[in-house]
Amino acid sequence: MSILRFTTAGESHGPALVSILEGMIAGLPLLADDVNTELARRQQGYGRGRRMQIEKDAIEFLSGVRAGQTLGAPIAMLMHNRDWKNWQEIMDPAPSKAESGEERMESGDAALSTLHSPPSTLRKRAVTRVRPGHADLTGILKYDRDDARDILERASARETTARVAAAAICKRLLNEFGVRIGSHLVHLGGIDAARPETMPEDLNAASDASPLRTLDKGAEQRMIAYIDEIKRAGNTLGGICEVVADGLPVGLGSHVSWDRKLDGRIGAAIMSIPAVKGVEIGMGFQASRVTGADVHDEIEPAHGRTLTGNVRRKTNRAGGLEGGMTTGEPLVVRVAMKPISTLMRPLGTVDVATGESAAAVAERSDVTAVPAMGVIAEAMVAFVLADAFLEKFGGDSLGETKRNYDAYLSHVASRLGG
Repeated sequence: MSILRFTTAGESHGPALVSILEGMIAGLPLLADDVNTELARRQQGYGRGRRMQIEKDAIEFLSGVRAGQTLGAPIAMLMHNRDWKNWQEIMDPAPSKAESGEERMESGDAALSTLHSPPSTLRKRAVTRVRPGHADLTGILKYDRDDARDILERASARETTARVAAAAICKRLLNEFGVRIGSHLVHLGGIDAARPETMPEDLNAASDASPLRTLDKGAEQRMIAYIDEIKRAGNTLGGICEVVADGLPVGLGSHVSWDRKLDGRIGAAIMSIPAVKGVEIGMGFQASRVTGADVHDEIEPAHGRTLTGNVRRKTNRAGGLEGGMTTGEPLVVRVAMKPISTLMRPLGTVDVATGESAAAVAERSDVTAVPAMGVIAEAMVAFVLADAFLEKFGGDSLGETKRNYDAYLSHVASRLGG
């Protein structure tokens, strides 16, 4: 059973997003800036659309924090959508006059000549020309709606703002124990970025300095030129980011049950990110193409490396996980994102209002959001690791968790000739 749980609420163009994190221990130092810094990182990246210029995401604590510390109670955070002022009439929770039985005419819209029209024709900015690759059509059919806006507003990646907010608190917890999580872009639209032999000590400081969050300056320039080309063509691009977590102790997760294996938990969390279609840990799919001698990490004594149990893996092809548990080596996760499904030169589709062929609707959109996806992937990894951390070490307060953690490391240090 999970120790931590978070839930989010809100629509992309609604008044606000809400994030609620339950299960966080008391006594964790926490400021709004700890969260806002992560929200700002999520909004960066070359190839983003105008929405990132409108929104300046920041949270307001509603509960669970007092005098700069967590209380052990659910932490609720509110994030206002600045663009709400332009969408109030469209996204108003109250029924329109026409829908409530009063005839209404909208300036600039087709005349509403009958009160017996389907609901979709009574709403401004109704979406009936559904987009291939998005939740539009399936959601309409599943939830019996006439307007895909009822689906796409929640299916939007804007929801991940609330995820990053919750996970920023998880990152803050992990930081108390020397765990750092970062990410960088390793592939975009067919262009690979070289991974340095020695990773920067502060991965995010290095990657965030790049407009694409990549560590390969040469590849960065080729990627930027390609993004510009694809934008002119009205198309979109996907790519791959790598998430790295350093400072983890051996033994998070478990081999004893399928739902406690850390690789499975990470995979589920990552695959829940909109537009993510693949996840690899360590060598990933490449491990299936070579022999065992080229896959498994040999182990040698390394006294003084307490986090790993006084041993060292000569390589880290496993990506920091064996048997569903952390080894103490860096956790390495790669995440593949498909191209965004809103194209400015739309694909063919059907209009659900008429059943006829049509061009899919095109609203403002990013050319690519892969750099931001890396930040979101960091967030989901942080949530899973924080949950596994509290599962392993327990405690209701930061002090209690630290005592349990220190006692565990002291025991591990005594093993294997420590």
